Amino acid sequence: MEGLQRMLAPWANRLRAMRTVADAARWNYRRKVCLSAVWDAAAGWNFGLWRRDELIPIPDCPVHAEPVRAMIHWLRRTLPPVLEFPLAFFVQSGAQATLILKTRHLPVPDGFNETRRLELAAIGLEGLWLHLHPAAGRRLFARNGWTLLWGQPRSRDGFGLIYGPTAFQQQIPELYGQALDAAEDFLAPEPGDSLADLYCGIGASLTRWTRHGARTLGVELSGEAVECVGENAPAATVLRGKCADRLPQLRAWTPATGTRLLYVNPPRTGLEPDVRDWAAMEFRPERMAYLSCSAGTLSRDLATLTAADYTVEALTPYDFFPQTRHVEILALLKDGPQHPA
Repeated sequence: MEGLQRMLAPWANRLRAMRTVADAARWNYRRKVCLSAVWDAAAGWNFGLWRRDELIPIPDCPVHAEPVRAMIHWLRRTLPPVLEFPLAFFVQSGAQATLILKTRHLPVPDGFNETRRLELAAIGLEGLWLHLHPAAGRRLFARNGWTLLWGQPRSRDGFGLIYGPTAFQQQIPELYGQALDAAEDFLAPEPGDSLADLYCGIGASLTRWTRHGARTLGVELSGEAVECVGENAPAATVLRGKCADRLPQLRAWTPATGTRLLYVNPPRTGLEPDVRDWAAMEFRPERMAYLSCSAGTLSRDLATLTAADYTVEALTPYDFFPQTRHVEILALLKDGPQHPA
């Protein structure tokens, strides 16, 4: 908390206590992972994270959920060697898993017989994908090169929402639900309100706004996520692309009258400068909820918003990644300067 107080010093009096989960839930929770894969002639396949030039294998990481650990061990004993199977990354998102290979051409591997299928189902997997991407690196996924090796292409999360193999998922559903509850209570959307939801993902927040009858527009970069929004929040309008690139459509959608509300959940880089300026100077929502995964970029964005006469009502940290230093913060803002008590 000292670090948060330092980075968010201008609004430290609005910083609330950390929201976390019981001790038992602080382990074995991570169901979304991306691990590098390296073949060792003696040990076979290793899955882990890089430290400088060395891969640190983590087959039994205590923060990984049991289905993730079980899947890693299944892969280690099942996959062929690297000359036959040039695996670079293993990605698991809930019940969907993806094997990313740095090659353009590869026959579907043998061995997915009934026994293997039963083993995957017992692990809790619902879909196993092969993704051929010869340039995989900082950018893991490409548009083409996808093959569903086994199972179904979509699953449902703890909220009942449909997601696919590239979906971003918050790691602690209990805390994410609390953060959405707080945003929903603060924004209090009603029929006739216009609510813009930027970086909307698969639509967990959109489902809430449309349930209240608000006129809702979401923006999301991932094509897979946009497809899922169509099923998860069919009453919402959603645009695909970078939020900054969709400002013309956001301007055209903005009503001349009525209550405007804004919910944003950007990546660690925070709000794009043009989006931040649009929110502060043009859209001017009456209330805004900002779920941030970086205190540093949140502080930068709050400085712009408060300079434009927005008031920070509350800052609530959530321990979405127990056993790490990473926290997320929900900032609630109102249009207008703070009045003296």
